[in-house]
Amino acid sequence: MRDELLKSIEINDWETLFKYIFQKEHKQKLIIAIDEFQYLAKVNKAIPSIFQSIWDTTLKNKNVMLILSGSLISLMYNISLNYSSPLYGRRTAQIKLQPMNFFNFKKFFNLENNDKLLQFYSVIGGIPKYIEFFGEEKDIFENLKENILDKNSFLYEEPKFILKDEVREPITYFSILQVISQGEHKIGKIASKLGIETKNLTSFIEKLIELEIIERQIPVTEENPSKSKKGLYFIKDNFFNFWFRYVFPYQSYLETERYDFVLEKIESEFDYYVSFVFKKVAMEYLLNKANLPFPIQKIGRWWDKDKEINIVALGENEILFGECKYWDKPVGLNVLNELKDKSKYVNWKKEKEYFAIFSRKGFTQDLIKKAKNKKNIYLFSLEGF
Repeated sequence: MRDELLKSIEINDWETLFKYIFQKEHKQKLIIAIDEFQYLAKVNKAIPSIFQSIWDTTLKNKNVMLILSGSLISLMYNISLNYSSPLYGRRTAQIKLQPMNFFNFKKFFNLENNDKLLQFYSVIGGIPKYIEFFGEEKDIFENLKENILDKNSFLYEEPKFILKDEVREPITYFSILQVISQGEHKIGKIASKLGIETKNLTSFIEKLIELEIIERQIPVTEENPSKSKKGLYFIKDNFFNFWFRYVFPYQSYLETERYDFVLEKIESEFDYYVSFVFKKVAMEYLLNKANLPFPIQKIGRWWDKDKEINIVALGENEILFGECKYWDKPVGLNVLNELKDKSKYVNWKKEKEYFAIFSRKGFTQDLIKKAKNKKNIYLFSLEGF
């Protein structure tokens, strides 16, 4: 607005501020954005009622867009979308911002090394604020030590701060997330690890799903997902997953600056850890980048008692089976053959089948030759993403 008077005068309440802004006509639509709105409401419980009155009496018929944004999901829902909120019914739209996918994440770096970018993405995920801490001239472990493991760094306790604002009994949620990050995904096994009954865990799991911190996955071919007994629970955000696996359990070491022990632990498992993110990125690639001969209607994983397929993508009458290998060597024909064998156990219409292999380090000549001779085999290398 470039209003010098507004900069100089003292305004003590919201009603006066908005009345002053709209005492003169504006030729163009005025956009007013208030960030972290939930903290206003936390400090002053009357804020939703005040903004309801301002909207109804001052803003409703003006050429204005009022944007209320916030980072705490439960609080923003309660003060703006909940039926009991004074602001209920005033919204014209809502946007639930999601973390960036890998392909948008890449645009923040001047790097052509997709392997290094995937390592970065596997740790910090798609939150723009976190990206600014990672220097592209440093390797992943230098960045980790300086920007996550250092007890004085911004990211060192970030998940703790977020959860403490969102939930009661945060220590219980911390323990649940630690167990999930370390590889337990069945609700019964999570409860067993924590030493509690499954029925006492359910409310915590439901809250974490509501906050979009974890998600329930089921085999993509399940016809009735809500009733499936094959549900597994995973942490959605890469940074949260990394933090609860490698930072939270070792904070006693990090508080006393014993970084080497924690770094050795991370380095020894890092390729294995990144391999899970590689699978998610491969799904993003199929949805957004791959030129497949059919539109994907559903995509996810498939598993049974003793078998698992990394990616299964379903079309109207087509199916694609995918295998991802984050190996430090080319992938060979044996991987394709194993994928074909596992695909026989998937119950579907069996009309048109495709196979896709994703590799960190390319492919052997026998697999490349096989793919050239078959129109239903796709090879995708990480460096080609």
